[in-house]
Amino acid sequence: MARRAGGPKVLAIVLAGGEGKRLMPLTADRAKPAVPFGGIYRLIDFALSNLINSGYLKVVVLTQYKSHSLDRHISKTWRMSTMLGNYIAPVPAQQRLGKSWFLGSADAIYQSLNLVYDESPDVVVVVGADHVYRMDFAHTVEQHLDSGAGVTVAAIRQPISMADQFGVIEVESEDRSRIAAFREKPTDAQGLPDSPDEVLASMGNYVFTADALIDAVTRDAEREGSKRDMGGDIVPDFVARGEAHVYDFKDNPIPGATDRDKAYWRDVGTIDSYFEAHMDLVSIHPVFNLYNNEWPIYTDCGNHPPAKFVHGSAGRVGAAVNSAISPGVVISGSHVDGSVLSPNVRVHSYSSVNDSVLLDNVQVGRNCAVKRAIIDKGVVVPDGVSIGVNHDDDRARGLQVTDSGIVVIGKGREIPTDL
Repeated sequence: MARRAGGPKVLAIVLAGGEGKRLMPLTADRAKPAVPFGGIYRLIDFALSNLINSGYLKVVVLTQYKSHSLDRHISKTWRMSTMLGNYIAPVPAQQRLGKSWFLGSADAIYQSLNLVYDESPDVVVVVGADHVYRMDFAHTVEQHLDSGAGVTVAAIRQPISMADQFGVIEVESEDRSRIAAFREKPTDAQGLPDSPDEVLASMGNYVFTADALIDAVTRDAEREGSKRDMGGDIVPDFVARGEAHVYDFKDNPIPGATDRDKAYWRDVGTIDSYFEAHMDLVSIHPVFNLYNNEWPIYTDCGNHPPAKFVHGSAGRVGAAVNSAISPGVVISGSHVDGSVLSPNVRVHSYSSVNDSVLLDNVQVGRNCAVKRAIIDKGVVVPDGVSIGVNHDDDRARGLQVTDSGIVVIGKGREIPTDL
């Protein structure tokens, strides 16, 4: 088992079965944790990097929906030392205990308890696979063991006005580390004792004493009316028995973190939040800093040549500002501003790309304008076509436009030139 010197035996479980309906069309062909992010990463790379940097090197990834892209990424990228017995293993739903697939996050663990029995850990760290953040889970495990709790729930402070978007944790007045109530999306949330304008929102990350987790999911599987959900059913069960504690994410120490990106966490479960998280990356002083080499985010972006910027004549200068440009990109006589370009993107002459996210192998033709758009892999923007400039034209082409004005084009979609 992965352990720090003298530490507990820890098994990490990553819940990666999310369907991601609110991220359509980006999840039309892939599971939510496999959605590309930040040019060269997949969303799951953030959870896995945090676990590895925390020293936990035995990890199982529970998958379900449209998992091929996710399985392929894990098998190609996340190879651990077999000599040391370390691994990151994707495990699909297997119907080991009946004829149903995973009915919820708690049921996913219940149906996969054989993995826990095989490793016999002291502690099980359970994390989601679709958030963008840095976190040292070893610090959370340390607090968990000191408290004697059955479960410790990681939580981040959020404005009380946003309480109806999260699972909200209320703490006891005598012991602010002990959870008094866990409420899903309350409209009447109470502020924190030390900060009345804030609440503690669950991050979807948990630390369990192994025996307590086994007992909880086993009893939940027999409970009528349960939704088989970690936040909705398992945590309230621990709260009712006085065995649930909270870990305040603001106290998490990350080497190399800046004041600006300390305690950064984003749930990128919607198109708008996915877009906004990308914009966080490209400001001059990033809200989330990908360049922290003391706590790296690992991935494998393939064998690509360097990015290239060509043509320097008047009116035809290949340039990018306030942008993240991946390997293999060629910006040819065009201008890119405030955008994230993934590997092998091509932007041709006299075109502009502004405040946009272009995934692998997107081609932007000549004399095009792309503004506030998310374009998935392999899409070709034909010569002379504008995206995001006139939303009536975008809709006439059958493109998705969010209420906030972001145009989203699905993987491999053909864009008609005629309206």
